[in-house]
Amino acid sequence: MTKGIEALASLLKNFIDEEPKPPLHVGEVMDLWTSYTAFHEAHSLYQVGINCTTDQDLIHVLEQALETSRKDTKMIEEFLLHEGVPLPLVNPNKPVSKANSIPEGAKLTDDELANLISVKVASSIIYCAQAMSKTVRSDVGIMFFDIQVHLMKFAAPLKNLMKKRGWLRIPPPYLPPGSPN
Repeated sequence: MTKGIEALASLLKNFIDEEPKPPLHVGEVMDLWTSYTAFHEAHSLYQVGINCTTDQDLIHVLEQALETSRKDTKMIEEFLLHEGVPLPLVNPNKPVSKANSIPEGAKLTDDELANLISVKVASSIIYCAQAMSKTVRSDVGIMFFDIQVHLMKFAAPLKNLMKKRGWLRIPPPYLPPGSPN
């Protein structure tokens, strides 16, 4: 436990240190720039999901995801602009449509939506961890940690909903040779 507390204290000391921060290195800029773009893509996915489903629980989860992701994306945007980094081009918001007006075959099913979003969130959590491990600046690392926590908070209710609806795709059990059945 002591080592964990010491590590946290060291991290906080770096964050509140009043020394001037070094400029962002190219890896930090690329990770921030890429995450900004990926999160905008996620916004489109959440909006498409909201347009495609009539499942009220899934709509609620998607609306929460969109709201939180927009806040995280805004935080990255403000940080990049403050650091003088130009923003990438991103897709505009999707217009609102009614799920019943979208023909079958042109829209994703609830199962497809939930699994697609689940994979996107899982890969984003991993991306944040990788970006945190490469950063030199504590403020960038803490930002990615913050975003990662937000993603994990979203992942839990999504997984619970997927279990409840039977959408969670679980690999078959692995039984090693010689193990009792």
